[in-house]
Amino acid sequence: MKSSIFIISILVSGAFSGLIYGGINLFVVEPFLDEAIGLENQHLFESGKAEDTPQFWIEYEGYRTWQKGGQIFASVILGIVFGSLFGIIFSLSKDSLPGNSFMKKSLILSGILWATIFLIPFLKYPSNPPTVGEEETIVLRTTLYLMFIGISGFGALGFYKISKKLFKNKRWFALLGFGAFIASIFILMPENPDKIFAPMELVNNFRIASALSLTCFWIILGFIHGLFWQKIDKKQ
Repeated sequence: MKSSIFIISILVSGAFSGLIYGGINLFVVEPFLDEAIGLENQHLFESGKAEDTPQFWIEYEGYRTWQKGGQIFASVILGIVFGSLFGIIFSLSKDSLPGNSFMKKSLILSGILWATIFLIPFLKYPSNPPTVGEEETIVLRTTLYLMFIGISGFGALGFYKISKKLFKNKRWFALLGFGAFIASIFILMPENPDKIFAPMELVNNFRIASALSLTCFWIILGFIHGLFWQKIDKKQ
């Protein structure tokens, strides 16, 4: 595949996947955000830090409209970033991935990346509505989450390299090794420093919605990327 076509394909597949992901978030995740922010506003009114006035709600609605539009833009950027990462990994590993078509290989890779850089870190540090965490700990929480993503991702890469050096009937040792490695990281990494005071039903619903939307993102990214490779391969 020509480098120009390759770059265009990963950018388009990433951006389109991110756009769809942002649209899903508007309908699936944003209602729980509205509920969480509504609780925060109620606390502001009760504490006297804000007044329940028409002007407050005009400014609030304007901010939320801007925020939701920004969320779509941020999702497109996220899609391009992960789409680029996906495309590079796929181009380097497609010959060793299982499957008899680019589509199957692409979906398998999306499943691997979904598990290693989303599901595993998510199980340790599940997402919370923005109003749950303390502002003083946001840097620490973000650092811990990104560290876990890096450890899980590079750990998977390292054990994949190890598996390539083993005989086929012993490659499952590498999978067991990765499982033991991740289990030890789960124990060693500190817990989320913030206590949750919001209703757990809201928090759990938000986490489920976030997990579903990101799962859809990885499936869509794998499908679109595989479709590009199949179309381009037929023309060559």
